[in-house]
Amino acid sequence: MKINIVILGSTGSIGENILDIVRKDKKNLKVVLLTANKNYKKLIQQAKEFKVKNILIYNDKYYEFLKVKLKGRKINIFSRKTKLNKILKKKVDYTICGISGLDGLKPTLDVIKFTKTIASANKESIICGWYLINKKLKKYNTKFIPIDSEHYSIWNLTREYSNNDIEEIILTASGGPLLNLPIRIQKTITPEKTVKHPKWKMGKKISVDSANLMNKVFEIMEASKMFNFDLEKYKIFIHPQSYAHTIIKFKNGLIKMLLHDTDMKIPIFNSIYDKKIKYITSKKINSKTLNNLNFFEVDKLKFPSVKLLKKISKKNTLYDTVITIANEEFVKLFLLNKISLRQIVENLTKIINLKECKKYFTKKPTSLSKILKVRELVRLKINGISV
Repeated sequence: MKINIVILGSTGSIGENILDIVRKDKKNLKVVLLTANKNYKKLIQQAKEFKVKNILIYNDKYYEFLKVKLKGRKINIFSRKTKLNKILKKKVDYTICGISGLDGLKPTLDVIKFTKTIASANKESIICGWYLINKKLKKYNTKFIPIDSEHYSIWNLTREYSNNDIEEIILTASGGPLLNLPIRIQKTITPEKTVKHPKWKMGKKISVDSANLMNKVFEIMEASKMFNFDLEKYKIFIHPQSYAHTIIKFKNGLIKMLLHDTDMKIPIFNSIYDKKIKYITSKKINSKTLNNLNFFEVDKLKFPSVKLLKKISKKNTLYDTVITIANEEFVKLFLLNKISLRQIVENLTKIINLKECKKYFTKKPTSLSKILKVRELVRLKINGISV
């Protein structure tokens, strides 16, 4: 039996990675639905190459275009208004969410009912909407697998253990392109240099988050939602080689770490096949690699973002959305050369300390509309300040 796959956001890096896995195992893997926002050219190419019968495009402008472009072909074209029960007649085996930002939350919530397993690397949706996601996962008995390398590692290493078994959970950070540069460079470095990550190929936004370590703040926020471990057990180590992704110290004295190459295909591959015996090509282990693994404490003067960990809570609140969206907006301003890299965290701290933002610390994200309303309020506040 083939594994039937849905790919939300097939034209991005996550989508391309999983399609490369499918390309190498078409005998066992079959894509039944591809979705994209506006990259219709790549979507068409993917649908043709993988003989996908169903494609969905969220941008209405390109939906009308695709209907004309693909007229007469055996490809069903759907718009964002289409209910998934019109496309998926029974539960598929596996769905991956590769949509970036909070825009990935609604498609994630919509698809849970129609899939046996959902894998996601969408930080924003998990941080802001885990309360809603988890309710649906339980309701429809859907398995959830995180595929960010750090969270996949935590999931892989701890799924047979409880909170009482674990003493520490260490997430590693490469330190990004600025690790060995003086602090003052953060006031003058250009967006172009900031997004050149030394280890990972990523989008601009997450590359900026990596450069100032905000991505690790978000990863701990994300982990605290998904896993039933005390928040204070999480720590960050700088690990420039990005070979060890998570280190778990158990209370029985054992320490386990999960290592793999800097390739997102590895956690994605294993989330599809899980414990089934399948093989992926990766680099050979050699002593030189193992002998050059370094770990350091985080310099809080260079990376003040980690101080924000004091502001977060394990509880699911709308304050998570405030932090997430405020950071997103300030990263946009940095990429437009309107603020410095250093000012991202400085401005973020000011915003989340405002009285009108702090009130969300006690409010639950009980609906998608509430989360989206907070998103718009934060955006308006920041745009009003930056005008």
